[in-house]
Amino acid sequence: QVRLVESGGGLVQAGGSLRLSCLASGLTFSSSAKAWFRQVPGKEREFVAAVSWSGASTAYAYADSVKGRFTISRDTAKNTVYLQMNSLKPNDTAAYYCAASPTRALARAPYDYRYWGQGTQVTVSS
Repeated sequence: QVRLVESGGGLVQAGGSLRLSCLASGLTFSSSAKAWFRQVPGKEREFVAAVSWSGASTAYAYADSVKGRFTISRDTAKNTVYLQMNSLKPNDTAAYYCAASPTRALARAPYDYRYWGQGTQVTVSS
């Protein structure tokens, strides 16, 4: 059974930083793309960042709204994907979800990801 567990959310002031973690189990960690999405009530789930790798080759994708501020990374020894968030803004406030795809394809649409975590709340105060 595939399980994704996020942690690291919380309350931070604008300009601050947070690091989210996503611990994956029940799947071959390196065989699927991983991504972070976020969602605020009443809005659709929004792509944030994704990472995919094969051997020594790694590919990344970022939403324009977070490029230069957020960094996605992974630790294969720990089966964990991270999202380092710097220079946070109030409109980054959302529930953040970790997702895993059944393939290595680097995708931005929620429907391309089969497995989801329960989410972790990030609140940025002004």
